[in-house]
Amino acid sequence: MTTQPSDPAGLPTADRTLTDRVLASFDATPSPRLRAVMQSLVSHLHAFASDVRLTEEEWAAAVSFLTRAGQISDDRRQELILLSDVLGLSMLVVGINHPASAAATDSTVVGPFFVENAPEFANGDDISGGAAGEPCFYSGRVLSAAGTPIAGARIEVWHSDDEGNYDVQYAQLDGAQGRGRLRSEADGRYRFSSVLPVPYPIPHDGPVGELLDAAKRDSMRPAHVHFRVSAPGFATLTTHVFVAGDPYLGSDAVFGEKDSLVRTFVRHDPGPAPDGRVLGTAFFTMAFDFVLDVADSV
Repeated sequence: MTTQPSDPAGLPTADRTLTDRVLASFDATPSPRLRAVMQSLVSHLHAFASDVRLTEEEWAAAVSFLTRAGQISDDRRQELILLSDVLGLSMLVVGINHPASAAATDSTVVGPFFVENAPEFANGDDISGGAAGEPCFYSGRVLSAAGTPIAGARIEVWHSDDEGNYDVQYAQLDGAQGRGRLRSEADGRYRFSSVLPVPYPIPHDGPVGELLDAAKRDSMRPAHVHFRVSAPGFATLTTHVFVAGDPYLGSDAVFGEKDSLVRTFVRHDPGPAPDGRVLGTAFFTMAFDFVLDVADSV
């Protein structure tokens, strides 16, 4: 069997001719950015297919996989974001677009369960909404990179219950659980109560789960709470706070953990809680300060 001559990029000459024709088809694209993105995508996609000698059956399987990922996605679950997460693409994009200064809090993935317009709460409120789990009290400040407090910052919070599920994973729920938004006070402080997060598997009843099973990859995420913090004049921060000592730190299925985001969730015996209640069960506290970069510095 004879082999086709290749160009320096490794593509056989016939395939290179096809790639050049497709690239040229985008030459007249009015948007320079769209033209650059699409031509780079075509170049890399064609090189990938040639490199692995993609079969027609594999191509059809990939089309089916993406179709099913789209079909299972809705306003409560985003399978394509989950796919991006497990491929490390989400964290790569985060790193490219949010290179925090040395003083600012690190960003991480938004995940597939963020919901716009979560219920609003006042500082000190319980946002658990009846979610199952051990009580946990959260507090801290929102600061600029210079260390000054940021008043009125919008803080959005979402996390799982002690079964490892988010509220949107329960079809029968008609209200939010473990989800809400509040504002920092004049001194930058925030506080609220909810429940302790636990480690959980990412949704694996869809195409992404099939991929992880085929690759013999773990689907677990270490325990964490999601935060999105925004304020006028500052870069929006999307991040997590992870529970120190979690057995899945270092093997996060979506590569989202960072050492700077790990905190100790302190266990307290039954008794007076930070909100003034006397609890008959053990509870936890966690403190974390969010530091935002000025918007035009990133």
